[in-house]
Amino acid sequence: MFDPVEILRQPLTFPFSGRTAKNRFLKSAMSERLATFSTFDPCGRGQPTKELVRLYETWAKGDIGIIITGNIQIKKDHLEATGNTIIDRDLPSHYLQEWTDVARAAKSEGSLVIGQLNHPGRQVSINIQPYPEAPSDVEQPSTGGVLFGRPTPLTREGIKDIVHRFAYAASVLHKAGFDGVQLHVAHGYLLSQFLARRTNRRNDEYGGSLVNRARILLEIIAAIRQAVQNLSFIISVKLNSQDSVPEGLSIEESITVAKLLESARVDFIEVSGGTYEQTTRSPQDKPYTVETREGYFVQYAEFLRPHLNLSKIVVTGGFQTAQGMADAVSRGAADIIGLARPLTAEPLLVRDILRGEKKKAKGDKFPESPMLRFAASAAQIAEIGNGQDITDFDNAFHVARFIAKMQKEIPAAISEALFSRPS
Repeated sequence: MFDPVEILRQPLTFPFSGRTAKNRFLKSAMSERLATFSTFDPCGRGQPTKELVRLYETWAKGDIGIIITGNIQIKKDHLEATGNTIIDRDLPSHYLQEWTDVARAAKSEGSLVIGQLNHPGRQVSINIQPYPEAPSDVEQPSTGGVLFGRPTPLTREGIKDIVHRFAYAASVLHKAGFDGVQLHVAHGYLLSQFLARRTNRRNDEYGGSLVNRARILLEIIAAIRQAVQNLSFIISVKLNSQDSVPEGLSIEESITVAKLLESARVDFIEVSGGTYEQTTRSPQDKPYTVETREGYFVQYAEFLRPHLNLSKIVVTGGFQTAQGMADAVSRGAADIIGLARPLTAEPLLVRDILRGEKKKAKGDKFPESPMLRFAASAAQIAEIGNGQDITDFDNAFHVARFIAKMQKEIPAAISEALFSRPS
């Protein structure tokens, strides 16, 4: 029997940037929603706050090899949610000092820090943006009580503007001391929308074949390299293994995209899955998920592995035990283990695992509801940022109190979460 701690504490050097992560753990991106926000003045949005700095100071103490921030939006009026951080060249300030403070906090104990860049495309609440932009005018269905506007297809000029905005945001993060960026190409956001036939009905050079649908992504990567001019700056991608909706990205297409990303010198690919339209695993996913092992996307990573020679693979989602995490690494399915919600409940979990003080993540007493778990993690993020005690959702009383509070605040969405179950 191998020692899981010895496997998980091994450093890992990335093939193209040459940067080295101190261990095999990655804090995956979650939307912190701790930035400034103004309903009426977009110029008052997106500034990192002292609460955000405190959050990353806390995670830094957890000895995590790589820390990825929550999705940083590239346009001030196209947001995944209120309270998103924003780097927009049209804002009066690009908040360089504030981002420098975030980078310094996240790197204070030797972690690599990477900023996740995103554009929501059609997945922006109608309350934030009634006129979203997307590859095509395919409307996002209402989800959890949130309504979405019908999108306007991006023009070629609009696409070039998006490419330049991603590159600009990356250049700001580089100046602030970040070690790299991650492009969010999963969960149904803009770049994911370009990849999927369901949401990309274009008949120009950005639609049709998979190579065309991936064109904007490859142009963004090239533009970032041009803007940053630093070979040691990490470029990574969060990529859906499959979308799990009709005409969504398939597993075979995802593998092809991953090969294109390796050719574009992407250091690591973090595999994920699903969209707002399909947030739970369904029967059609089962050939690509593993019920007897930890990690929702481990089997997809095993399918992907033979197709990549250099780019590293991160698997996030479903890991609970040090043994299960180390097993995925030792078998070669994953180079790095990504953790998200476990690190909102226990920010120092990685440190405790590497010290041999813990062998598994804390559980929770929630019913089987992704929506409730997302909301609970968001509440814990806010608690960490505000220096408060973290609510223990492994305690049934705390769970019941949280659900009651949520039902009072957003009753329809929480009722849907409580009474719907994965098929």
